[in-house]
Amino acid sequence: MNDSENICLSCGLCCDGTMIGFVRLNLEELPVLKEIMEIEEEDGKGFFIQPCKNYCDGCTIYSNRPKQCDNFKCELLKAHEEKKLDFDSAIGIINELKQKKLAIEKKLSMLQFELKSQSFCFKMIELNTLLQKNKDESVLKQKHLELISDLKQLDNLLTKRFGLSILPSQSCLNF
Repeated sequence: MNDSENICLSCGLCCDGTMIGFVRLNLEELPVLKEIMEIEEEDGKGFFIQPCKNYCDGCTIYSNRPKQCDNFKCELLKAHEEKKLDFDSAIGIINELKQKKLAIEKKLSMLQFELKSQSFCFKMIELNTLLQKNKDESVLKQKHLELISDLKQLDNLLTKRFGLSILPSQSCLNF
């Protein structure tokens, strides 16, 4: 296994719903994928919502993963493959993002927001919409303002290092 695969398998941020909300599937791969994962279908087109049920501390279907997953390369992975970023630095950036995500999830549980989505990406879009709607109102407490700041920091790291954004473009909606 090469460093690129190690980075992907140890990261999983595209699989766990952090960066990507759903994955579109090609029509020809639907029959095979239906046997190994839960697929949603609409108008003959297939997709699945993140987090992927086949990701648990690594992809359990890595050699048979959907073509979209196989073809996807975040900017962090590209930088590593182009030798602009060494393996340890890449893992450090991944861990930094995971820590920011955990901090946001902890604040969310303390503030008791009722967000509907399972995907972290969709939750952050939903949360941002809620917070921005009330941004000018005195309803927002300091903890809410800190959460807005944390969300922007997370998005800045995603944009700068991974080439994806969950705010305001909502790119996790389209993989």
